[in-house]
Amino acid sequence: MVRITRLVLALFTLLGVSRLIAQPATSQPAADRPQSPVRADDDRARIQLAVNKGLAWLAAQQQPDGSFGSGSQYGRHVGITALACMAFVSDGSVPGRGPYSRVVENGLNFVLNSCSDQSGLIAAETSYGPMYGHGFATLFLAEMYGMSPRADLREKLQKAVALIVRTQNDRGGWRYHPVKADADISVTICQVMALRAARNAGVEVPKSVIDRSIQYVKDSQNPDGGFRYMLDSSGSMFARSAAGVASLYYAGIYEDRSTRRGVAYLKKFIPGKTEEQTHYYYGHYYAAQAMHLAGGQHWAEWWPAIRDELLSKQAPDGSWRGEAGTEYGTAMAMIILQMPKETMPIFQK
Repeated sequence: MVRITRLVLALFTLLGVSRLIAQPATSQPAADRPQSPVRADDDRARIQLAVNKGLAWLAAQQQPDGSFGSGSQYGRHVGITALACMAFVSDGSVPGRGPYSRVVENGLNFVLNSCSDQSGLIAAETSYGPMYGHGFATLFLAEMYGMSPRADLREKLQKAVALIVRTQNDRGGWRYHPVKADADISVTICQVMALRAARNAGVEVPKSVIDRSIQYVKDSQNPDGGFRYMLDSSGSMFARSAAGVASLYYAGIYEDRSTRRGVAYLKKFIPGKTEEQTHYYYGHYYAAQAMHLAGGQHWAEWWPAIRDELLSKQAPDGSWRGEAGTEYGTAMAMIILQMPKETMPIFQK
């Protein structure tokens, strides 16, 4: 009897071991498994090395007047300057502090000096689609509020916000020029981000303006969860859909059918699993924000994919070539790679 019992126990033990050998060590998806400290440190080191090279390259492109973008088809550009400066801010440099404090300060001076005292429009030598540049520049001013000794920062930020408020069209959106005409989702979302940052900085923004702009974004969503360019157009595309989802999150719409459908649409374009989309850097700038705010499994899948793809795209000199020029592409790539740091107030959850 004792021998039979021992044989039974041995058999159960053997079966148990067999199961352990046959089954994977964990049933968690790979993206959910916690990284080992060594692997996590290695990833951070790779990112920081790439960022250091990128920042050094980008700083060397700044013009004496503080601007960026002179090497692009747009010339000296307030939007590209704002994005470039935000790349340095993401690494911890602000006016008066950090290794690139002078770069940020000079860029801020250029943006402020490009703000019209009469209209509040922030624009430099380019005349193409000035509301794009105005939106990114206003976002940058809002992020810099409280970090710069410039006495005119708040006044010019308020004027820039007032321009956005008074040029919103009847359907809740904005277009290329600061007039109440038609609207498209891309320019509209630039203004939504600027207004959100301005409100965070304590600048008064009428709630009705925000509500109407978000309704415009919602009205632009297609049945497949993506977003169309204009209300009377059709067809979804990755870049503008990423911007649409990010704007909904920034408006505080977290658990909503619109955001769920939007995130599901974006996940069709996980980096490395689909062909590269048009407006790559613009799209991933917003997609990274959307997935970061969505969090959980969404971010766990998206982040390593876009991180590795961007690292593979960096040129030997430290730059990234974007659709609006190399300074633009480099700025966008470094903002994305540094998003987990949450240094920029707008990117904080």
